Amino acid sequence: MQLKDKTIIITGASSGIGEAAAHVFAAEGAKLVLGARRAEELRRVENQIKEKGGRAISVVGDVCDESFSERLVTAAEDTFGRLHAGFNNAGTMGDMIPVPDMPSDNWLSVIETNLTSAFYAAKHQIPAFKRAGGGSIVFTSSFVGYTASLPGMGAYAAAKAGLVGLVQTLATEHGADGVRANALLPGGTKTAMAGDLSNEDHVGFLNSLHALKRLAEPEEIARAAVFLASDASSFVTGTALIADGGNSINKV
Repeated sequence: MQLKDKTIIITGASSGIGEAAAHVFAAEGAKLVLGARRAEELRRVENQIKEKGGRAISVVGDVCDESFSERLVTAAEDTFGRLHAGFNNAGTMGDMIPVPDMPSDNWLSVIETNLTSAFYAAKHQIPAFKRAGGGSIVFTSSFVGYTASLPGMGAYAAAKAGLVGLVQTLATEHGADGVRANALLPGGTKTAMAGDLSNEDHVGFLNSLHALKRLAEPEEIARAAVFLASDASSFVTGTALIADGGNSINKV
């Protein structure tokens, strides 16, 4: 029960890593405020957690809308009293297009969803952490843009690299307030973002990129997020925590 009695916001909670994190965090004792755009899928996750005896509420909205970040914090404090952590996980890859050919709207959408949303989250979550006496803010970044990249991923790489710079600044600005800021950098994970996982050739290629020769289960990334959100990482701040199955160091 590493997160016992902690109130935590999770965005992108209706699927993938966010959904897995909702279940893992709840099992670790957290009280959850779940956020995502898709109401039906989000409520399904909320109800599954409640059926297992967990505590969760859901707030439907888009992380690109600053008011959504504010509503998540308000819901956390109104329902559970205080906010202790945020796992800001919602993101998008966008279309894989070389930069000279990339439409501006694709660039702007990817930057807004992955990076500007993090600014909104920090703007509203950090004051709540201070009211609670401290807290932990975590963003899902990526090895893409940090240790490697792939053709067509200029917008995604730029946005995810920007998260690392953001957490470094947040860590220095708010460390004295007991607020920690970190980025979590997953490798390939078995989610919709990984593409067609029924295609053996595609999966084989993705597996080959990792030293462990496999993709992560979403729950494995969620457990790394538990570490960053919990008191187990009490002296960890301003970091890019790589949980990539050896993708960054694999050359074979």
